[in-house]
Amino acid sequence: MSHALAKKTLLQKYQDIMPTGAGALFLIQIFSTLSFSVLYSTLVLYATKGLQMNDTLATSITGSFIALNYFLHLLGGYVGGRYFSYRSLFGIGMVSQVIGCLLISVPDSNYLLWGLAAFLGGSGLNVTCINCMVTQLFEPDDKRRESAFLWNYSGMNIGFFIGFTIAGYFHLHQAYRELFLLSALGNLIAIALTFYNWKLLKDRDTTFVDFTKNQQKSARLIGLGIIVALIFALRGLLQHTAFCNQLILIIGVSMLALIIVLTLKQPGKVEQHKMWAYIILALSSVIFWALYQLAPMGLNLFIERNVDRHFLGILLAPQWIQNINTIVIILGGPLLSVIFTHLRERGVNINIPLQFSFALLLIGIAFAILPFGIGFANAQGYTDFTWVFASYILQSVGELFISPIGYAMVGQLAPIKLRGLMMGMWMMVTGIAAILSDQFSKIALGTTESVDPLVTNASYSHTFGLLGWSAIAAGVVLFLLIPYVSRLTQEKKIISMKDRTDENQDNKEALAQAWKEA
Repeated sequence: MSHALAKKTLLQKYQDIMPTGAGALFLIQIFSTLSFSVLYSTLVLYATKGLQMNDTLATSITGSFIALNYFLHLLGGYVGGRYFSYRSLFGIGMVSQVIGCLLISVPDSNYLLWGLAAFLGGSGLNVTCINCMVTQLFEPDDKRRESAFLWNYSGMNIGFFIGFTIAGYFHLHQAYRELFLLSALGNLIAIALTFYNWKLLKDRDTTFVDFTKNQQKSARLIGLGIIVALIFALRGLLQHTAFCNQLILIIGVSMLALIIVLTLKQPGKVEQHKMWAYIILALSSVIFWALYQLAPMGLNLFIERNVDRHFLGILLAPQWIQNINTIVIILGGPLLSVIFTHLRERGVNINIPLQFSFALLLIGIAFAILPFGIGFANAQGYTDFTWVFASYILQSVGELFISPIGYAMVGQLAPIKLRGLMMGMWMMVTGIAAILSDQFSKIALGTTESVDPLVTNASYSHTFGLLGWSAIAAGVVLFLLIPYVSRLTQEKKIISMKDRTDENQDNKEALAQAWKEA
């Protein structure tokens, strides 16, 4: 009896911290991320080693794949909640990812492009869905949202850890077909978990929910047509990566103009100010993600070819090195949540602009130190692994300050009717940054076809140094703008427990004095 009571008390405590459905989404996030992490970390290596593509083509396909994935989150914000419920669109997306993994497992460049198109038709749409499912669990001013996204972000990175670990093992053994088939299994588990928790994940306050049954049926048919047409369009875009990247940049600029127009049309000054803050922070995040997305492209090839990857007598796969990032996120996400809660309870105001400026400074330092490591390379030109290790630690801590906080920021700053659109645009920013990363990767690779570190180190050193110091400068500028941006975000100052006690005491004394005077 006491055991059951203790269990009930523990459950009650959890429910007080997080609403029903948060735990289910945490588990779903883990398995839905696995296959994307495999492609994210392995695509450029599979294209160059498995399919014998040249560096330029492999980098272009990888860059377009990542850019389209994040860019399509905008479309996910439009289709989800309008033509499907968020949970339905997420389930359909996972099925599309399974088909994509099966096609990619065939060692042929044509199957690769069709597989990537099918995979993107799922992953590009369903990430916005899961973030919106988390967001709708909370009221706009509920600060628990930030903790929920930090936990959910940790769940996503558990999926990345599993995916990177598996991908590294199969990459060392050149067993790519088995790797992609195994990736499909993670998607199937995510589908099963979604249907098991179906009732907990129902939509709230969306256009689709307000439709009649007949309207919902018509909306679903339109939605299916959009998804099928999207997959065929993606196949063509992946074939013509230069046009694809230009199109994404044009649409990105158009969406920025649209958000500015919607900001000017907001009825109240508070809503306008919050949306202006959103625009400033979104633009600053492009700089962070442009450096961050070098990891699956230029930085990945640098680690494969120019870094001494031997550690304790073991040859480390490039994907395993990327697990430095996932470990920091898995452990650091909940830890940062606890630290923030602890500091805010004591009146320390840690606002969104401050966290973004820290992120830019950290990732800037992460890349600025790499040229020093290259300068201390051994006689064969190989850079010591510890420099890459330090760089990934700094990048990962910076990511904690911007990515999960950014998701929570959308819920705080976006009007309810624009939440899906602005969540999609926030994630599209990463896609635009991936296009820049593609260009930076090609600059870092240089014009030579040689893979000799003694030949390519100079180009990598120049590019990494230039990008690193640029991000540091941007972080300093944003830090100086914190007072202005904070006024726009309308964040309430956190009152410490001592201040609350003093304030309550003052109120009691004032009330007592008023009674005496009466």
